Amino acid sequence: MKKIILAFDSFKGSASSLEISEVAQQAICSEMPTCKVVSLPIADGGEGTMQAICSALQTTEIACHAHDPLMNPIETTYRITADGTTAILEMAATSGLPLLPSELRTPLYTSTYGTGEVVRDALQRGCRRFILGLGGSATNDAGTGMLSALGVRFLDKCGNALQPCGKNLIKVDAIDDTQINTALCRSTFTLICDVNNPFYGADGAAFVFAPQKGASPADVLTLDAGLRHYAHTLKLQKGVDVSAMAGAGAAGGMGGGLIPFLQAQLKPGIETILELLNYREALQGADLVITGEGHIDAQTTMGKALGGVLKIAKEYQVPVVALGGGVEHVHQLNELGFTAVLSIQASPVDLSQAMDKTYTLANLERTVKQVVRIVNQFSPQ
Repeated sequence: MKKIILAFDSFKGSASSLEISEVAQQAICSEMPTCKVVSLPIADGGEGTMQAICSALQTTEIACHAHDPLMNPIETTYRITADGTTAILEMAATSGLPLLPSELRTPLYTSTYGTGEVVRDALQRGCRRFILGLGGSATNDAGTGMLSALGVRFLDKCGNALQPCGKNLIKVDAIDDTQINTALCRSTFTLICDVNNPFYGADGAAFVFAPQKGASPADVLTLDAGLRHYAHTLKLQKGVDVSAMAGAGAAGGMGGGLIPFLQAQLKPGIETILELLNYREALQGADLVITGEGHIDAQTTMGKALGGVLKIAKEYQVPVVALGGGVEHVHQLNELGFTAVLSIQASPVDLSQAMDKTYTLANLERTVKQVVRIVNQFSPQ
């Protein structure tokens, strides 16, 4: 075996895609020292997106001051490419659910304002291209917070400026974007997301995602009504109908909410990242792809990271082995094209141990070694 590609997503809550890739590469090299290993840590728009993209690019980390979802001051980071033109950021770094303790999670009041502050900082540094990961949000404000930080005002019937949060979407009567940051007209945004949900409705941002962010059933109804009203306002005042746009419901409606104001495109997360990582080029001459994430089931191929890895590898007839902490629906996954789907767990353990980083990486190393031993045994020398 001459060449193996590693394309791991993170094992969320346990180990990052970069940490997993490093351990897997060491495991392969210990068994097959002459094998070329190409490591492409991946993500699908959520946690780890910025790290995955930057693993293949020359970038500089930038620190800046911003506000978290409840408008508490924080320091956050993003990346700028070596030529100074492109900013790479995750909205979760400033507007994400992990920033709030469970008792303070409430998408009625959370805001994406901090993400706008990061964009503003990058604009001031000369960036005119933005790659923005939309996963992991704590918000349901349809991006009004981010836009507020960039100069847009959202007004009620009396002409008063509204605080940009989910609860106030239903009050938006007029939009004043006359003071929007002028650099935005010369800037482009690639919005990376891993969902196709519409802006509102049974499959929309509020009903599907808000409960995970702390919303009660009553809150969900309030938020959905706000998204419906706001979509109508956008159509009237900006001439853009975001209601049924695929992916508009990403990040609490941020996916659709930014489109009328920015030169922006919604793009599937994993497809965009694999393109940036030159995955197709890496597949040339590859003998095997090893991929994985924390939990693998029948949903894995539906727009998620591993599904994108598999889809393109099949085009090049390169076999794909998937490794996960928890594995379900193996038969269906094999039928979809995975050569093998394996759990890294050696024996039953409680959740806290299963999520322990050291334990996870040790299990992963052992499993990768066993996989390559088997494959190498039957590969042409």
